[in-house]
Amino acid sequence: MKNDRWCVVISAALLLAGCGGGPQSDSGNDRAAALTEEQTRQVLPDGEAMPGWRQTHRPTVLKLDNRLYRSQACPARNNAGCEESRFYGASTFREDDSAATVTFLVIAYDSERAAREAYDVLWDGYYGERAGQRARVFEIGPIGDERDARFGSYDFEGHPGGVTQTRVGTTLLWTQATSAGRGGIDEDRMGELATVLAERARQAQNGDEPSATLDG
Repeated sequence: MKNDRWCVVISAALLLAGCGGGPQSDSGNDRAAALTEEQTRQVLPDGEAMPGWRQTHRPTVLKLDNRLYRSQACPARNNAGCEESRFYGASTFREDDSAATVTFLVIAYDSERAAREAYDVLWDGYYGERAGQRARVFEIGPIGDERDARFGSYDFEGHPGGVTQTRVGTTLLWTQATSAGRGGIDEDRMGELATVLAERARQAQNGDEPSATLDG
């Protein structure tokens, strides 16, 4: 990464490796399952889920039981947005042909209510700015229960970058992608990456082993 705006994302991935929103669901009831630590890890795409991409940081999860980890997941004042959170995870990939990099992030909460309440706090307070100050809003389709996305330039050289945030039941999910060259990352690819992560979260909350992959 060439810009400080992305340093927290990368430091989080390295730490884990060793480094309003869109429409809400119709029901206000907490029906989705709270994930275990292992289920949270399985939500994160691994090498098999990302054909054509090289895994640079394997899926890793931490318990959000101390201030250091909460400050990585929820960098806002007083770690707002981490209330009733359980686990925080990340995995990172690079596509060598396009020099594109994507980091997947997940926070698992105790309930749907806790995830809903954290959604706007984290998007408005931190994650929504990860694509740069002049980034534009774009639609990623009917993914999850809530969703937002922005795309722009992540550095002064105009390299493309984007961020998506999605809520699927008891989880908040992010994809943050950049490319050192034009054409490596665009809005369509951002949508594809976000869809894989959201589908894996849905599968985990349904009690299934996540199997969604980038190639379908």
